[in-house]
Amino acid sequence: MFVSFFPAPRLFFWSAAAWSLVAVLFWFFVAKNAGGIIGLENPPPDTAPIVGVTRFFSKPFLWFFLYFGATVGLFAAAWRIIAPHPWFNWSVLGSALIIFVLYFMVEVSVTINDWYGTYFDLIQKALDPSSKGTVPAADLYKGLADITGVLLTYITVAVLNAYFTSHYVFRWRTAMNDYYGERWAQLRGIEGAAQRVQEDTMRFARTFEDLGTSLVSAVMTLIAFLPILAGLSNRIPELPIIGHIPYSLVVVSLVWALFGTALLAIVGIRLPGLEFQNQRVEAAYRKELVYGEDDPNRATPRTLRELFTGVRRNYFRLYFNYLYFNVVRYGYLQADLLLPFFVLVPAIAAGAITFGVFQQVRASFGEVRDSMQYLVKSWPSIVEFMSIYKRLRAFEATLRGEPLPSLDQDYLDNKSIA
Repeated sequence: MFVSFFPAPRLFFWSAAAWSLVAVLFWFFVAKNAGGIIGLENPPPDTAPIVGVTRFFSKPFLWFFLYFGATVGLFAAAWRIIAPHPWFNWSVLGSALIIFVLYFMVEVSVTINDWYGTYFDLIQKALDPSSKGTVPAADLYKGLADITGVLLTYITVAVLNAYFTSHYVFRWRTAMNDYYGERWAQLRGIEGAAQRVQEDTMRFARTFEDLGTSLVSAVMTLIAFLPILAGLSNRIPELPIIGHIPYSLVVVSLVWALFGTALLAIVGIRLPGLEFQNQRVEAAYRKELVYGEDDPNRATPRTLRELFTGVRRNYFRLYFNYLYFNVVRYGYLQADLLLPFFVLVPAIAAGAITFGVFQQVRASFGEVRDSMQYLVKSWPSIVEFMSIYKRLRAFEATLRGEPLPSLDQDYLDNKSIA
């Protein structure tokens, strides 16, 4: 699954994680403010943020682009020497490009968040009776034009990234297909071998890529938006019930997100097991149908009825568990919509924040919440990925001379008896 596409996968992934951590820490503590050495210095701290497309070509961004390219180049050069691989360009450099695009998407979200602050403050001023007529319509149009340019850039990058990612996933499938194809003589005796090579390889590559990019995006979003919430916390004098605490918005957003994650994990604790059981009963039913294609004594109406009864029973249990899981899930999500309003009531009543700041807080809350709920939102994909992984592991076990999983061993035993 991995060795066909990545060089020395176990060592590669661990080294990539370690190198990424070192690169991030070095950036924040050393390199971020070192761009002035080559004339790409950061603007003064009190400078208003750029909310148009030119933000992505500003000196701080150009400096980060150079830094990212240098760290990727060093890592890739080292691995090209350590473990050359026929799919190196796609697996290593392609993965780095996808990560860079994820970073760009997060920065677009940060830009939109900054636009909320300036544009909604402008709307508030325009609607204030005491300053009636002081905001020209041209300023409002210009604000819309600025964010339109950002959104068009986002659309362009998103479309190109989707196109590239499709090719990336298919290249991974091609690598697995070639790897298993060369060893087909050893693998052909495993139940559903054709389906595993034809279908599971594609599903594995696509699901792993989806889960991986979602995780990286969640981490990047947290890194980007927690400092924003920390800065906005200085404008919030106190919280309801609790009163004043340092970094109030950061604390509330993290506590609320962790509470929701833990709550949904507890309520839905049985769902992964039921999903796995669903794979088993479906596999047993499908397997009997496959046997019946060649053996007239298999797949009798009585046997199929019994197996389908197991399928139905498990689905009904799954539906019931999703019933109360969704009650809690939708209740939490609706409460989540009201949380920013509740938290900001004292600040709004005291007139301590503007409408733009309110919109920034609301949007930042949403970004942090979505990042912290990665596991909950990804549960169905994780369960699907693990089931595909187990099926492909039978191939790995055969090639390594290891015992097959129980379902595959049962198939071979029944096949030899027949």
